[in-house]
Amino acid sequence: MANKDVSKDVLNAVKKKTGKSVSEKDIHKLASAVKPSTLQSDAQLKQLIKQVSGLVNVPVSEATVNELIHAIKSSKMSAGNMEQMVKMISKK
Repeated sequence: MANKDVSKDVLNAVKKKTGKSVSEKDIHKLASAVKPSTLQSDAQLKQLIKQVSGLVNVPVSEATVNELIHAIKSSKMSAGNMEQMVKMISKK
């Protein structure tokens, strides 16, 4: 049940920040593709950020992508914490 609440929080955060609705299925699809190695690779992180950006149809500049990669790596974010990354992206 806690995962369901988190998903609703993520969906609401994305909708509030972007005005775009994202399905829970889309979030889970992205999250399921994230592996621990994803968070260690700049190229994989960049691809993931671009996927999330495309999902919510909000362009993200290269500078912002680089800031997000740095923030993700320095925060030691776990692969299971997709919510935090979505919130970071939706703030930009």
